[in-house]
Amino acid sequence: MRRPRLLAAALAVPLIGGVVGVTAPVATAQPALSGPATEFTVLAEAGSSAADAAQAVRDAGGTVLRTNPATGLITATAPANGFTERVSADPAVYGAAEARPIGEAPRQDGSGRPHDAVEKENQHVEPAPARAKRPTSRPVGTDPLDDKLWGLKSVRSDLARTVQPGDERVKVGVIDTGVDGTHPDLAPNFDRKTSRNFVRDIPADPNGNEVDGPCEFRGCVDPVDHDDNGHGTHVAGTIAAAANGTGISGVAPGVTLVNLRAGQDAGYFFLQPVVDAITYAGDAGVDVINMSFYVDPWLYNCAANPADSPEQQAAQRMTVEAVNRALKYAHRKGVTQVVALGNQHADLGAPQPDASSPNYPAGNEHERDIDNTTCLSMPTEGAHTISVSSFGPSQSKADYSNYGTEQISVSAPGGYYRDYFGTDWFRANENMILSAYPRNVAVAEGNVDAKGDITPQGMELGVQKATAADGTVGYYQYLQGTSMAAPHASGVAALIVSEYGHGWGKRFGMNPEAVERVLLGTAAEIACPVPNTVDYLDEGRDESFTATCTGTPEFNGFYGHGAVDAYAAVKNGARHL
Repeated sequence: MRRPRLLAAALAVPLIGGVVGVTAPVATAQPALSGPATEFTVLAEAGSSAADAAQAVRDAGGTVLRTNPATGLITATAPANGFTERVSADPAVYGAAEARPIGEAPRQDGSGRPHDAVEKENQHVEPAPARAKRPTSRPVGTDPLDDKLWGLKSVRSDLARTVQPGDERVKVGVIDTGVDGTHPDLAPNFDRKTSRNFVRDIPADPNGNEVDGPCEFRGCVDPVDHDDNGHGTHVAGTIAAAANGTGISGVAPGVTLVNLRAGQDAGYFFLQPVVDAITYAGDAGVDVINMSFYVDPWLYNCAANPADSPEQQAAQRMTVEAVNRALKYAHRKGVTQVVALGNQHADLGAPQPDASSPNYPAGNEHERDIDNTTCLSMPTEGAHTISVSSFGPSQSKADYSNYGTEQISVSAPGGYYRDYFGTDWFRANENMILSAYPRNVAVAEGNVDAKGDITPQGMELGVQKATAADGTVGYYQYLQGTSMAAPHASGVAALIVSEYGHGWGKRFGMNPEAVERVLLGTAAEIACPVPNTVDYLDEGRDESFTATCTGTPEFNGFYGHGAVDAYAAVKNGARHL
């Protein structure tokens, strides 16, 4: 079984600001407030209420903007200097830190998200020569482009849907950059009423560098059926694109999709929206949430890394505490929580030094040695999560995928552009994962023109187009990453709830611990490769990608308990309940 680490060491570190000495007058102990109005996140102490922490914010000279009562996380404004020291000294407060846009500043050429180098690797190399097509077939109940979805066949969704295609009462929340609810493959399953956007667009950072760019909608808050990035829409399509006779179908084509947007257009995430999205999922009766991201600006949140300032240490401790509170809350409310294991090609039980954090604003990064005991990547290493690694169409671990027996739960198709080295399938778009693509993003990226035709660039990248019987048009793109593996597992989890859930109306659902038992218990075992150390030198990677698989066929660091199997889950899952 997965062995989550204890957080005791992280939580034992004293907070910045400390407790004011009882003999000193409060007025002289508190620093003066100065500087421009700044946004902060404040977390209530365990055992204290959000209302108590909100009063502490006001007593310290701040103004409360938003409060998450389930976790005690508060967003507030106050003068830039002196506020964190004041509010952290209050016994009702766990900690406070300046709220910053999360993620590295985007390139000024507008070429995309921080993680594009992995997920859109096919855009960064010369196109491969034409290659022979693989033999395909179209089973009953699938859609025309499903012959390009090797991942769908790998998890045996094409067979599972003959038993259980998914119950519309089962809701899957996509915590991501948004979901294009108007896409013809997503619209039939999209729940606009339950969907929420917890994010306000940020045109530029304080230094004038573009973040999300000009706001497309008044108030800088996008509608709940909009995605200006494409990542969330791709994830949603893999989970539950409808089997409606056009385009593609998802792993669980009959379940309901809910957009729980917590990511910026640019692909960055704030702590407060992430926490709000997770706790809302519990309150709204969502059954499964997919989290294909990590909460930055720190790849690893370290309790007391000597390379970080005291303020930075406090901010990281608060991130771990706040996210864990949200995860525990949602778990108690019946939410199964699926997360991507990460794309840093690292053994999470022995993490490599990190030189990427803090990645906002650009230029503040510094190298840190990562202590495995007191440093956590969130939400991947958070409470009650099912962590998913990625493999390619040959079932080889993808070069970029994180691994290791400490955090892995299962594995799933995530795409591997460099799979099949030495054959004409090497560096093939088809080795990646095809899923839904918002038209607005396709046009902005130059892959579809204003008339709706795929451009030569789009053709090189394998962009697909499908026209439904009613004339609506859908577009599809290839991506890879553990972000693409996690939704395959989320789809299987949704089928498990559909098959074995119980209750009536809004009370229909399933204990997330039972869902996890079925998911892990029915996964197809995959043994470590022989030899168990794999380098990717032939594929063009350096020695930092070399990975060693440890464990048994039943459980190991590359594949966890095995590859998720939708058919086995709905046919044989009852024995694991």
